[in-house]
Amino acid sequence: MKEEQERARRPGGRSARVRAAVHQAVMSLVAERGYGAFTIGEVAARAGVADTSIYRRWGNLEALTADVAMAWLTAESPIPDTGSLRDDLRSYATQVAGDIVGPEGLAILRLAVSLSASGEEGEQARADFLLERQRQLDAMLDRARDRGEPAPHSMDVVDHILAPMYVRVLFGLTDLGADYVDGLVDHLLAGLPREP
Repeated sequence: MKEEQERARRPGGRSARVRAAVHQAVMSLVAERGYGAFTIGEVAARAGVADTSIYRRWGNLEALTADVAMAWLTAESPIPDTGSLRDDLRSYATQVAGDIVGPEGLAILRLAVSLSASGEEGEQARADFLLERQRQLDAMLDRARDRGEPAPHSMDVVDHILAPMYVRVLFGLTDLGADYVDGLVDHLLAGLPREP
């Protein structure tokens, strides 16, 4: 058992290929059908793996989908470091906008919302997803403060930049162009105290 767990933790090889195939299968199924409209057996068939491999590694569908959401979030939203908060926020918001307008981004948003209604494990997965997003934002905002720039709270970034984009995409309004994204950033920063 210990040897099997060690293999599961290795970043390369068969384990990584299986994880990637299973993640892609989940993303495709969520995009096509929505969360909860497929089984682990269907994920396994699409990924080309045995369903016992999925149960052994993730335990259940909620844990699997939570892992998919977290992996997507950490891989798709790198933290920019441009030297100014305005440019960092614009770069970050532009990246997030690009990520969420694609089919996988919409699937992840729907998945994050659906996890909230799937019991205690789903609620924890959603909390972990939000905590990771907050960690990313705090790193960027703390760096700005270290440079002496006034910076908002991470939840202000969520409320004024991310939430409007998420809501638009969830309702099928995918026009998140540069002017729109820059306007969200400018509106948030306009309410901050001026630098001395």
